[in-house]
Amino acid sequence: MVCAPLFPRSLPAQKPTLRHRMRVMATVGALLLPWAAGAAVAEDSGREDWQIHGQATYIWQRKAAMAAPYSGPNSLIGPRELSNSFTATVALGWRPWVGGELYLNPEVAQGVPLSRLTGLGGFSNGEMARSSGPRLKAYRARLYGRQTWALGDETEAVESDLNQLAGRVARRRIVLTLGNLSVADLFDRNAYSHDPRSQFLNWSLMAMGAYDYAADARGYTVGAALEWFHDDWSLRGGRFALPRQPNQQSLDPQLGRHFGDQLEIEHAHTLAGQPGRLRALLFHDRTALARFDDALALATRTGTTPDINAVRGPVQDKRGWGLGLEQAIDPQFGLFARWSQADGHTETDAFTEIDRALAAGLQVDGAAWQRGGDRWGIAWAHNGLSASRRNYLAAGGISFFLGDGALRYRPEQVLETYYTLRLGKALVVSLNGQRILNPGYNADRGPVTLLATRLHAEF
Repeated sequence: MVCAPLFPRSLPAQKPTLRHRMRVMATVGALLLPWAAGAAVAEDSGREDWQIHGQATYIWQRKAAMAAPYSGPNSLIGPRELSNSFTATVALGWRPWVGGELYLNPEVAQGVPLSRLTGLGGFSNGEMARSSGPRLKAYRARLYGRQTWALGDETEAVESDLNQLAGRVARRRIVLTLGNLSVADLFDRNAYSHDPRSQFLNWSLMAMGAYDYAADARGYTVGAALEWFHDDWSLRGGRFALPRQPNQQSLDPQLGRHFGDQLEIEHAHTLAGQPGRLRALLFHDRTALARFDDALALATRTGTTPDINAVRGPVQDKRGWGLGLEQAIDPQFGLFARWSQADGHTETDAFTEIDRALAAGLQVDGAAWQRGGDRWGIAWAHNGLSASRRNYLAAGGISFFLGDGALRYRPEQVLETYYTLRLGKALVVSLNGQRILNPGYNADRGPVTLLATRLHAEF
């Protein structure tokens, strides 16, 4: 895919880069946060002042042959395919002062995707980073700081985990997070369907499907978020960098002009004695994007095939929203549901090609059959496209992930199940199956069946 450059090459050399801006912000934070830390959480004997955690995940996946009477440049191909991915992360955490936390995550990744990672709205492996390729690459996934200010004396325990230092935090508090991280670290954190390293694999189940959150091609970004916790309520908002060009690695440094904003409100509740959470999310992306209707209009005037690369121009706004639910039924059994929608006028900027999404599922702990530590899950997702996007694809247009050359539109549907078998304290193996109807939203193609094995280790 060839994209028009976002900025001319003649920009002044002294223009502040994103790295420079973040360095300035971090320096200011380092000067101000210790001064303000007197209001942070109190000392506690169970506090963890530093940590080293890590994870490694290998996923092997097989796609069965499927019906494909025709294919385009960005189709899920018809013949049988094999795919694999591998990631490994070291998670370092340090508490430099009371209430302050710093985290660094070096990471390596390798991946061979199905059909060059095209042809689906809900891709079948959430660990597949487009930029990794078949050779192992090392990069910095996260480098960020966090400061907590207490607003009350009542506290709750926080357990040690990847990028989470053990200790106690105030139930009423303000938290500032600043640096290089994933937006999904903070927003839409569903307990039963969030992490493809240990839960569902499909992209439309690991997050709200229509949530086009700010990220580079690996899923990370830079920015800041402010959170307010008050007993059972929490409110968080953040601004993060978008890629310079849709679904590319380089991030845009102009956070005042081009940005991804999100706002989420969350309420924790108890229903029939079991915990649950409700979330409402808004997002707003502002950057140079192509509009599908503009591409169609240009194609009509010129008698050509519509091409979003020909109309990617002035700054466009993309907005969307989502609702989320997670609810425990008993200590072993939990349910989740998500509903999300984007306006659908513009191309996808940083996630996948879904404009409307509904997903629901359940997770059961193996303790229910005397296999504590095992886990079984099953979920369904219904993905849809806006009228503008499907008209563009039906006219032969090619987008970043989709393009069969034609389209007999039907919503894409995903049914996924997995069973995770715990082999020890640090190692689990999962068997995974997916059945996808109307892959790429095309009723002329598929359905397709995918089987996967996942090995996951943590320390």
